[in-house]
Amino acid sequence: MIKNYLYTLILSIVPISELRGAIPFAYFNDISIFLALVISIIGNCLVYPICNFFLNHINNFFCKHIKRYNIFYKKFRISTSKKIQNKINKYGYLGLMIFVGIPLPITGAWTATFGSWFLGLDKKKSFWFISLGILMSGIIVSTFLFLGIGINSIFIKKL
Repeated sequence: MIKNYLYTLILSIVPISELRGAIPFAYFNDISIFLALVISIIGNCLVYPICNFFLNHINNFFCKHIKRYNIFYKKFRISTSKKIQNKINKYGYLGLMIFVGIPLPITGAWTATFGSWFLGLDKKKSFWFISLGILMSGIIVSTFLFLGIGINSIFIKKL
């Protein structure tokens, strides 16, 4: 049983599943939806510091030691920032929260963390808005799971 809690935590950190995969996994392994939600939110919030740590260190290493990477990185960062600056100004951190909060593929904490890091957004604000998005996404996934299980009980006759 403890193993399932650990798997839930790990699944909530992994980029492919994040909490969208962790909550159903936990529920179908006899963990309550509420506890699955709490464990998954905690795990998914760990993505921000983990991702930022590696991005900062790896990027700094490559920029210092690989001249072509440094040139490419700077040009790409400037051109990308120019292209989406209007959207950042319009939606800001609330947009970051909504991006994470809608539980679709590629709209999770990993992508948002990378985007906020790449664009040089404020780290504390980014963390809190990404965390709010994680909470929003977790509630949506849990609600759909809960409603789906309830609907299944109407149509599936237990023997």
